[in-house]
Amino acid sequence: MMRIALNRRLILEQAVRSDDGAGGFVESWVALGTLWGEVKPRTGRLASGETGALSVTGFKITVRGAPVGQSNRPQPGQQFRMNTRVFRIEAVTERDGSGLYLLCHCEEELAP
Repeated sequence: MMRIALNRRLILEQAVRSDDGAGGFVESWVALGTLWGEVKPRTGRLASGETGALSVTGFKITVRGAPVGQSNRPQPGQQFRMNTRVFRIEAVTERDGSGLYLLCHCEEELAP
């Protein structure tokens, strides 16, 4: 069995929309809690963003397992924050049949 090193402190965040008073909304991120994970890079690509080129890198982030519906179980649409870095969660699955770990497929966007 492969050894997993949960040595990165990650803040799990959820988007929250608030009324902006002008008929629209403002989106902000609220911390749900701290998880420890293993962060491994996948592939990268160059993409076009609103303000120009973006470097988009995929990551596999492994965290401890949690039952569906628990607030500490990551979900697509949430994000991990590691210091100033932000990893958007695209998909979450059990790493293996034991359910001890979850594998989160994430993306990080950076201006080159």
